[in-house]
Amino acid sequence: MARTHLRARGVNLQYLDGPLRAYVPCDKVSWDVPWPEYKPTQYTAPSVLAGPVWADPVDAAGLQFNSLDSKRIDRRSHDGPYTIVDGMPRNPVGRTGITGRGLLGRWGPNHAADPVVTRWLESPNGTRVLQFVGIKRRDTGEWALPGGMCDPGEAISRTLKREFSEEALNSLEASAERLRAIRAQVDALFEGGVQLYAGYVDDPRNVDNAWMETVAMHFHFEGDASWLVLEAGDDASHVQWISIEPGLALYASHADFIHQAAARIEALELAAMQESISAMRAALAGQA
Repeated sequence: MARTHLRARGVNLQYLDGPLRAYVPCDKVSWDVPWPEYKPTQYTAPSVLAGPVWADPVDAAGLQFNSLDSKRIDRRSHDGPYTIVDGMPRNPVGRTGITGRGLLGRWGPNHAADPVVTRWLESPNGTRVLQFVGIKRRDTGEWALPGGMCDPGEAISRTLKREFSEEALNSLEASAERLRAIRAQVDALFEGGVQLYAGYVDDPRNVDNAWMETVAMHFHFEGDASWLVLEAGDDASHVQWISIEPGLALYASHADFIHQAAARIEALELAAMQESISAMRAALAGQA
């Protein structure tokens, strides 16, 4: 995955619901390049400054960066230790044109988990297309994976199940009977899984002192998926199976994760085909 700012840097680029970012040219992104004239815009969203339970205090002093702190908030980065300058964490990829936290609650890394759930859809003529479960975000209107933020002390496996249940199955508004069915479905669906990625993601919310990191996990199942009843909820306005095609446009780095999952399925299919051919050759050799 490219480690640069594409969604968090640009000319006359507005920060989501906030101010314009100061322009950072490509040759000035790296902190290793001296740029004394750099004057980023200061911005932390009012919703963050209001002090919700998911947000850090306004003053970063005393926070235990690069560690799992006493409140079980994981302030470590998947990419290793990050730099602290004047008591503030510094974006490991480089300048973004905004200081503060923007819409992010934590100073430094803000951890998320993204489930990539795939299936094969077979057409009447026998062809197959690989699909994934995608949601349409309420905030940006973009299609994305049904993932979200990790709670303090929460295991990644738990975050994946919770976010998928809330956004793709509407568990927050489900009846007791429906909720039991959702839990059983998700437990079955999320059995196993393979990690595709863990680290920094190119997210439009990233700023100089706060950024998004995620763990993307792939869950694939064969056969009929009609038992999985999709229903949008929480931060999602829509949910559906989406065919994986060239030029797929998704939120943040989510398209990268989808293509990694597709490449993994292709490799598994090729390996199975080669194994079948080898078995046939062995059988024919035994008959000779």
